[in-house]
Amino acid sequence: MRGLRASAVVLSLTITTFLAASPSAPAAAGAPPEPEVTSLVTISVPDTATLEKVVATGADLTERVRPQPDGSIQVDAVLSEGRLAALAPLGVEKAGAPAAQKTPKTPKAAAADQIVIERAVWFRTRDGYFLSVEATSSAGPTATLSAAWRGRGGASGTVPMVPYTDAGAYLGHQLSTPAPVADRPSWVTVTSAGGGTAQARVKEWPDGERPDRTIPGYRKDFITQYMPPGQLNERVKALHRQFPQLTDVIALPYLTNGYRRHAQAQFGAIVVTSLAYGSEGGNDLAMELVDPGAQGRPLQVTVNGKLITVSLATDASGAITSTAAQVITAVNAGAGSLVKATPYRTDDGQGVVAPAPLTQLSDFLKAPADVSREPARVLALRIGAHRDGSRTGVLAYAQEHAREWVTPLVTIETAERLLRNYARDPATRRLLQRTDIFIVPTVNPDGANYSFYDYNFQRKNMTNHCPAAQADPAARHSWGVDVNRNYAVGSLFDGYVGASANCLSGTYAGPGEHSEPESRNVIWLARTYRNIKFAMNVHSYGGYFMWPPGAYQAAGRLTLPRPTKAQEAYFLRSARTIEEAIAAERGTVTWPQQTGPVTDVLYSAAGNSADELWYDFGIFGWDFEVGNDIWNPATRTWEGVGFQPPFDEGHKEALEYASGLIAMIGLAADYRAP
Repeated sequence: MRGLRASAVVLSLTITTFLAASPSAPAAAGAPPEPEVTSLVTISVPDTATLEKVVATGADLTERVRPQPDGSIQVDAVLSEGRLAALAPLGVEKAGAPAAQKTPKTPKAAAADQIVIERAVWFRTRDGYFLSVEATSSAGPTATLSAAWRGRGGASGTVPMVPYTDAGAYLGHQLSTPAPVADRPSWVTVTSAGGGTAQARVKEWPDGERPDRTIPGYRKDFITQYMPPGQLNERVKALHRQFPQLTDVIALPYLTNGYRRHAQAQFGAIVVTSLAYGSEGGNDLAMELVDPGAQGRPLQVTVNGKLITVSLATDASGAITSTAAQVITAVNAGAGSLVKATPYRTDDGQGVVAPAPLTQLSDFLKAPADVSREPARVLALRIGAHRDGSRTGVLAYAQEHAREWVTPLVTIETAERLLRNYARDPATRRLLQRTDIFIVPTVNPDGANYSFYDYNFQRKNMTNHCPAAQADPAARHSWGVDVNRNYAVGSLFDGYVGASANCLSGTYAGPGEHSEPESRNVIWLARTYRNIKFAMNVHSYGGYFMWPPGAYQAAGRLTLPRPTKAQEAYFLRSARTIEEAIAAERGTVTWPQQTGPVTDVLYSAAGNSADELWYDFGIFGWDFEVGNDIWNPATRTWEGVGFQPPFDEGHKEALEYASGLIAMIGLAADYRAP
């Protein structure tokens, strides 16, 4: 099925565009340069064409994209005030209340366009009934469509539909969001201002298979807080110690970069970076720029242990004459075994340098000392009564994106339920007898630590591939590789869109396919344990349920090969079963227009992991976007939950999506390969 997406243009951005997000002038001598403060905001964009321009600027947009009845689009984004101001000329502004839904005028008689209702469904949450309709018009995106419904007890209403396009292709009309209705709708009539009309019976959603019954006393709810990587690993090890007959701990082979960075200091137009990581001696270094206080002195660099002193050159009057370029050359010659000096961004180095007090270099990392700075070993917990490859394998992996704090909790809650109910619950015992489960709570531990302790909106890992012009301290929140753009099928390097070649972009694909240990670890599991046939990549937020294809090429919007009709039917049927299990927890329903192939319901995501698992290994690869919108009955609007909602909400999300993940394991238990 389909839905409105952010444009999937290539996010290859110029250095100038990104640097505009940070201070444009060099930091004062000795002052710690700080990135601009960012926040999660909802912005309003006039139309799809403008949204494409916003994406192309490198704005960090989330997956939560909501079309509005007036033709505008609201999307959540991680932005600084400076970046938001820079987007204002495009017509972008902070969103207020959603545009009012206006009842369309009575259609005028005209040559009728052809209307096809693709899907008309209702669902019920704890807040009441909601309607979702998707349709296409032969008149394309210029058609004005509305959906009139009627239901039990004479209830009725009319809701406008919005067109959506992606990469220039018209993909149909839908309701901007599921619409509240007074009672369960039975029939819907879609009418076009062009004269077309179509009618369909409204079916229930998701209406999948109900979850297996569990015995009274079934145990669940084993999470009490958000957990950084160290706690997640300890939980994995503790479960193995308690259930050694049902588990193995697999240490994945590729060590990450580690929660570590080189130490830096900035002196006006000069950036100095330690050769050693900060935790390995770089933080012990200090440098000063001194005025010799005498006439006609040469530029001189001396090293005394960890102290680097730059004595600046003076002329016959005693005035300082050393330029930034000269100081950079002198530091690299005189202290090159300890540090490397580079120009600040695109500065030409011709400005005369001012003296600067003794300044300690810093890696700017704030985690407590008990958080390891060493390369990290990613752990997988293998669960099953028969862990010998003879059972259908299921892979659940989370936190490719560091800021998605709820996602590891989904996997931990799932593991706890499976192990602690095995001895008492026949349904759970059946799952562990018939499947072989691999759980990776955090694929990206380095980025996760950075998100917990330094910058909560960190999306990427901590491998810095940026050149010197993009590697001063004020850019540090933008370094790293988007792990879920670093895979080898449908990648940026194959000409697919939805990833960036710029190291500061939120969707930076890295210098090459599988350049990062995080992506190599996931694929190692698939390659090593060929019994894995099901995989769930747990992300947040926005409430999506997706599968391949996940990427397309710009020319002709050519997607990766579509699954066969039988495979597509299995994907969708399975999705409805999994979504039924999610809804059973607290009445949360994943919207139908957000259930389907990635390219149909979201956007193109070049180099994502589910595509490689599906196309190279034949694994049914799904993606959760945990964190469905919440209906606000007071404002009668759907509201997003964010990457790190208050724990009470995150806790509920983890419980319901763990139920969904267990339902997927149930599908695997019943799976018989054709």
